Amino acid sequence: MEALEEIFDSNTMKLAFSTNAFKKYSLEESIRVIAEIGYKGVEILADVPHAYPPVFGKVQIQSVKDTTSKYKIQISNINAFTFYAIKDIYHPSWIENDDALRELRIQHTINCIVLARNIGSNNISTEPGGPVSRDVLDVSQLKKLFINGLTRAAEIAEKENIKILIEPEPNLLLENSGQFLDFIKNIDSTYIRLNFDIGHFYCVREEPAKVVYELADYIEHFHLADIDIDRVHNHLIPGLGSIDFKPVFKAINEIGYKEFVTVELYPYQDNPVYAATAAYEYLNGILNQIA
Repeated sequence: MEALEEIFDSNTMKLAFSTNAFKKYSLEESIRVIAEIGYKGVEILADVPHAYPPVFGKVQIQSVKDTTSKYKIQISNINAFTFYAIKDIYHPSWIENDDALRELRIQHTINCIVLARNIGSNNISTEPGGPVSRDVLDVSQLKKLFINGLTRAAEIAEKENIKILIEPEPNLLLENSGQFLDFIKNIDSTYIRLNFDIGHFYCVREEPAKVVYELADYIEHFHLADIDIDRVHNHLIPGLGSIDFKPVFKAINEIGYKEFVTVELYPYQDNPVYAATAAYEYLNGILNQIA
């Protein structure tokens, strides 16, 4: 493990792992395991069963802070994307037809901003609007709903000094780099930025290494998983899919990014320790090649 840590420390970016693969573990146990594998950061799931804000109070926050301090690991991000505490992975979304449902997403995001400030994260990530019904012919109104909700959340983000990071994803309102760039022009806040998911851009047939340069001004955090050659959105352990991570990591280094790249492998909830370990060893091998 020391050799891997030396490789890791020689590079500018830092590897983290998301607790959304560890839903069968307590949050504190997840943090311990992720740290002992060698990761320098941990992304915390702001949803059941880990850190859903309405039931995650001062005692739980202090417990997480004590655990991260004990194992010398930082919080890379608060994952405010999924909403299983209310419904599912996407709903309630930012673009629901129902005002009350949209309000649930807005308030959840605000709660996650406060959680991030209290727990020691610089940012939270969120969905890029939500799923779009097939019968919708004009998405302009949906974008207005998304902008209005983000604007409200951004007011709190600015006060708390926490960035809200939009994460484009296949088949949602914003799924590629062009859509993101068109959308962000309408946002009047430097606290709304990008969570760059390498696998998601690959799924929509963009080349992540190229897109890193195009979106460099907005990137505040990265998600990482491998994707099969068919580019179907299914997160795989790095090395089991077809993404060439070497040019992506080179691009990340060249834009001067020095923060966390978080590995997100939620499909491996039956064996998250294996998935996290395999990913760590594979990715450090690549980091060694570009050092």
